[in-house]
Amino acid sequence: MQLHVRYEGDDDPEKCTARRLAHLGHATLHRSARETPPGVVLDPFADRALSPADDGGDRLVALDCSWKTATEEAFRLEGPHRSLPFLVAVNPVNYGTPFQLNTAEAFAGALVILGHRDQAEEVLETFAWGDTFLELNAEPLARYADCANSGEVVAVQDDYLADEGDTDAEGTDAER
Repeated sequence: MQLHVRYEGDDDPEKCTARRLAHLGHATLHRSARETPPGVVLDPFADRALSPADDGGDRLVALDCSWKTATEEAFRLEGPHRSLPFLVAVNPVNYGTPFQLNTAEAFAGALVILGHRDQAEEVLETFAWGDTFLELNAEPLARYADCANSGEVVAVQDDYLADEGDTDAEGTDAER
């Protein structure tokens, strides 16, 4: 699967996973929407969740920008737009924050959901936290990858979040 990044360049170049992926030959950076080829666009504002049914194409496209500047307008890229379901970031900037993945985590999560786990592992192998991302998110990723369509992914996500909420709500005796 080809990985393409609409690169804004508004974050710290030393922490930019898209730049590292491009340097290692895993992804291609594009400086404008016009230069960016069409593909399945990983878009946190999309109405439909990514599912294995989206594996018909050969390209994934992500926008690499600061979360502070991420807007629906910035994601005006050609192709079907899909949001990633609940996954937890493990990168040093957003560790433990759900849905706030960096570009490498977003690509890896999408690749696993689409059935390209080996490529996901390759994408993450250069990051010290890469294995942790796959380990921490192993259960939801496996469940999403077993779904047939976006509706099933959303149902699994809702079920997973409800299970997590029940665990958090119960707390420990010391917290009650």
